[in-house]
Amino acid sequence: MSDTFTGPPIWQALANARGPADTLLGLAPQARPDWLRERLAHPPPALVMQSGDGLRLPGREHRSTPAAVLIPLVQREARLEVILTQRSQAMGDHAGQIAFPGGRCEDAQESAEATALREAEEEIGLPASLVQTLGRLAHYDTITGYRVTPVIGWIEEPVDFVLEPKEVATVFSVPLPFLLDPANYRRHRYDLGDRARHYFSVPYQGHYIWGATASILLMFYHTLLDASR
Repeated sequence: MSDTFTGPPIWQALANARGPADTLLGLAPQARPDWLRERLAHPPPALVMQSGDGLRLPGREHRSTPAAVLIPLVQREARLEVILTQRSQAMGDHAGQIAFPGGRCEDAQESAEATALREAEEEIGLPASLVQTLGRLAHYDTITGYRVTPVIGWIEEPVDFVLEPKEVATVFSVPLPFLLDPANYRRHRYDLGDRARHYFSVPYQGHYIWGATASILLMFYHTLLDASR
């Protein structure tokens, strides 16, 4: 890790407090969706605005294809977990990486919520009828030319995931408090040609969560933290 860490605001020094996780888990389980919905209704904090990978692949410099992902929060008794996938090696972009269910919008009229729910049902067999959408995060621009809107989804019913093997290799869950603790994140820098690239990772039990997925999780943390103040 570089001693000097520069880049867009989301890459700057993290707060040490675990405030959002502690507050959320201190609520009665039935009160948690409304707490999240209220905080996600606030304007995004300046820290997360214009977040992205910081550069585009050659030939995609001027591309911003609309896309959306679902951040599925599953409440199991008192526990809260986030569902993540590992993409199939057959995928053209981000093959083999840890990701949220999601993809590009089918047309200009499709909302981020509709896109995220449709893709989650196609990729992991998550019925849209089991998901409450609680709000959105600010968009994130990827190196591959997508402008991604993360949608927060709440799930309480048991789900038997059915994977689309051409898109998803496996699905797993991570405790939400782990992902809302900035101490678990690592900062990295490497040079790509004549430009420096910065990114985060948050390893968990053999799963290497990094890049856009890790940054979006940090956006979620900062959004909740800002709205709690």
